[in-house]
Amino acid sequence: MTAGNEEHEPLISSSVDNQRVTYNNSPQGSTHSDSPRTSGGEVTLAIPPSRGYGAIGGVEKVTYTWADVNAFATEDRSRNRKFWHFWRSSSDRMFQQRKQLLKNINGAAYPGELLALMGSSGAGKTTLLNTLTFRTPSGVVSCGTRALNGQPATPEMMAALSAYVQQQDLFIGTLTVREHLIFQALVRMDRHIPYKQRMQRVQEVISELALSKCQNTVIGIPGRLKGISGGEMKRLSFASEVLTDPPLMFCDEPTSGLDSFMAQNVIQVLSGLAKKGKTVVCTIHQPSSELYAMFDKLLIMADGRVAFLGSPDQATDFFRELGAACPANYNPADHYIQLLAGIPGREETTRHTIDTVCTAFAKSELGCKIAAEAENALYHERKISTGWADSAWSHAVAMRSRRSPYKASWCAQFRAVLWRSWLSVTKEPMLIKVRFLQTIMVSILIGVIYFGQRLDQDGVMNINGAIFMFLTNMTFQNIFAVINVFCSELPIFIREHHSGMYRADVYFLSKTLAEAPVFATIPLVFTTVAYYMIGLNPAPERFFIASGLAALITNVATSFGYLISCASSSVSMAASVGPPIIIPFMLFGGFFLNSGSVPPYLGWISYLSWFRYGNEALLINQWSGVESIACTRENFTCPANGEVVLTTLSFSEKDFTMDVVNMVLLFIGFRLLAYFALLWRTRRGK
Repeated sequence: MTAGNEEHEPLISSSVDNQRVTYNNSPQGSTHSDSPRTSGGEVTLAIPPSRGYGAIGGVEKVTYTWADVNAFATEDRSRNRKFWHFWRSSSDRMFQQRKQLLKNINGAAYPGELLALMGSSGAGKTTLLNTLTFRTPSGVVSCGTRALNGQPATPEMMAALSAYVQQQDLFIGTLTVREHLIFQALVRMDRHIPYKQRMQRVQEVISELALSKCQNTVIGIPGRLKGISGGEMKRLSFASEVLTDPPLMFCDEPTSGLDSFMAQNVIQVLSGLAKKGKTVVCTIHQPSSELYAMFDKLLIMADGRVAFLGSPDQATDFFRELGAACPANYNPADHYIQLLAGIPGREETTRHTIDTVCTAFAKSELGCKIAAEAENALYHERKISTGWADSAWSHAVAMRSRRSPYKASWCAQFRAVLWRSWLSVTKEPMLIKVRFLQTIMVSILIGVIYFGQRLDQDGVMNINGAIFMFLTNMTFQNIFAVINVFCSELPIFIREHHSGMYRADVYFLSKTLAEAPVFATIPLVFTTVAYYMIGLNPAPERFFIASGLAALITNVATSFGYLISCASSSVSMAASVGPPIIIPFMLFGGFFLNSGSVPPYLGWISYLSWFRYGNEALLINQWSGVESIACTRENFTCPANGEVVLTTLSFSEKDFTMDVVNMVLLFIGFRLLAYFALLWRTRRGK
């Protein structure tokens, strides 16, 4: 029978529905047979002894078993919660809104085997993979027994022994392949490993995964910077994970977005890793016949249940016995997935087919062996919990997992992340060339417009306007230069941080320090070009004070930009939120609204405005000590000296020191708030 046969044609002609499965899990010493016994429609299967589980040592081999794994999804109640529902208990609402995603999943993955999780969309492949790796997203609750070499698995043990290659490849696109792997080696490998040995391991991985030709090629940024191909990028993801030589690997849709040749190349890499003794589990959606033949084991899922688990040859025999044999010259993967996929308008038939296939497999000899292996893990767990068995392996892993989740020390993390951040800054053309070109062009434009101002009543107004333009340009240019720094790299940071590569404070400090030289140089260039063109106070010490104030204003504005970037979930959101927040600070800067005219109920905004402190400090630097101002026209109000100019604007020379101190405090405060915002986003992204 094929997937297109009549909908009421039965899939199974045998009497498996009348059989009952029991398990004999008596302690050692009991006499039992290793083969199933059949009597009167009942299948009695003795629990086999534990397979040869490896011991914790230099190179470990891990058998991963799972039993009675269930997963439930709860609806996001925060979006549609009604006020009249609050009288109902929280548990009652959750019970009514739960949807079962996985239903009593049993299975096992062994060393030296590549296990492929297959099934149609919505069958539960990714949910099962996330459950096995303890990475279930918010809104999904999972339960069941998961065991590593017969010992109960925990998230800490899984993190210590496994690697997870996610479907989406996330990299710093300006780094080369070798630079990326060097960084991974610095933060992923144990802190006692010397630098020379780390570099040797990097070279080994580059050779093993056929990355030698592209090792000095930049990874690339889609749409901006051309880099390596999709297949090379996927192999680079594998290389990042196998640097530490983990015995257990999980891959989510490793062939997604690749052509047939690249997909075959990627699966060959996974198969090669499995042949070296690793346990490899991956999800894959409708593989080609060539890829299908490369899998050692298949776990075919349908509607959150196991339809089959075994080798490709066993799958052929199993479906043939059901009367659903794969036609000749037809891709078996396509046939099995179409057989178990939901067909619009034939939901009842699909449910019947899925139930028939899943029930037949659960009661087959192969299904019973899988269930027995899972039951053995449960039995071993009970022996450990009651003190029967030695749990030395679990103690060793527990000691390993109780250590700090970070392999590198704080200083080693800081050096590595600072090195990578500096590389990304120096290799980013938008950050260096365009910013300096923009700064030079704007400073020349302002210098030409306000060129050669004289100290008269017209010059006073023009100089004050030029100084405020200084302030405004330093603010907007640098805020929008950094407003996308953290939110654009947020997915990379969250993935690497939760993988135990580096701390949040290390990342924040490294990013800000790597960009600090740029933000110290840009205001100096701007001031050098425009200061004497405009005709500001010619004293050399006034020029250096103005340059220092411009640098301080730049860093305060940059800190505020970091705050917006860390608090925003996307670049577009940051760009939309930034201007409306900056405008009120600019209005209270003392140029558009006299500082003495600020309404009392809005005074707090002016105290948070670096425009106010920067404008006052720059004007004090310009006008203090100016004894006379020429009056070129009669019947016009003319300030007699610089002190009168400051008094008219409600500024005072004695506030200069406080202006500098307040800007330093704003600089520190905005940086701290930005760091706490990054921590908040880290907690939400976990």
